[in-house]
Amino acid sequence: MTRADKSDIWQKKVGLMSNFNALTTTTEVLSGISLKGRTVLITGASTGLGLASAIALAQVGANLILTARSEAKFLAAKKAVLTGHSDAVVDFCELHLDDIVSCKQAAEDLKCRYNHIDHIIANAGVMACAEQRTAQGFEWQFGVNHLGHFVFINNIIELFTADHCRVAILSSGGHRYGDIDLADPNFESQPYNKWLSYGRAKTANALYALELNKRMPIGHANAVHPGAIITELSRHLQPEDFAEMGSSMKDSGIVMKSLEAGAATQVWAITAPELEGRGGLYLEDCQIGIESPGPTTGYASYIKNHDNAKSLWHLSEQLVGQNFIFSRD
Repeated sequence: MTRADKSDIWQKKVGLMSNFNALTTTTEVLSGISLKGRTVLITGASTGLGLASAIALAQVGANLILTARSEAKFLAAKKAVLTGHSDAVVDFCELHLDDIVSCKQAAEDLKCRYNHIDHIIANAGVMACAEQRTAQGFEWQFGVNHLGHFVFINNIIELFTADHCRVAILSSGGHRYGDIDLADPNFESQPYNKWLSYGRAKTANALYALELNKRMPIGHANAVHPGAIITELSRHLQPEDFAEMGSSMKDSGIVMKSLEAGAATQVWAITAPELEGRGGLYLEDCQIGIESPGPTTGYASYIKNHDNAKSLWHLSEQLVGQNFIFSRD
């Protein structure tokens, strides 16, 4: 197969709108871009894709707010950022996404300290962990990946004050493991399955981005699939999980990414000029993804179900005990 043939196949798989691809790095995405004077908040920034994003964004002048579960984790991340850019402004926000009280407290703390935030990367998450519950009793993956971010972001969205403001919410190609179950989001009436739970949580992330984009008073929100990268996200996986994933990736032709390539799409999501004024999208490999039967690229149709997105929003409000009254209209 020639390079031209491969390019033609790629363009049919995605909504091509940039010269980037699956191997594009954060350095390439940010070439020629300045974020001087802008503030970027990144959740789960102490390691992995969050830290890689922070390091890259600091290089182009962004002021950073990094969330972590402890100050010790934050200080290690800050040191890594400052190693590459000693003049970077790096601030700390303690956040425990498995506790709704912590999410609300963190949001209130930020509103006391900041009068605006320009961009948010909702990067933190957990994957395929054993069954457990959050502080409020929610199923862990749904609670951490979706509900925690839902509360935290909705409580600080008022800090968005300009049209250029953007939210990038980390979903995953793993959304294909399962559609959202609005009747039983916490696995209370069915056997727990860690991969089904992960799929539903990642679907919830995409649906949240879809509905948030409709409701947020200013700016835009998009869902992001970072690709296949080995990070601390995989810390709950067993040896047999890695073996199965490796076999599946080999069969489907999925390529493992470096951290810099894995972080590229979420960085592109908040900085790309070609995404100005565009929201409610599913982004992958620094392109706009399109609906596809899968499994390697594109998205399943159910993550663009607007009725489910609206229903999930209302269900989430009920679960966390807080209504969010804001609208783009």
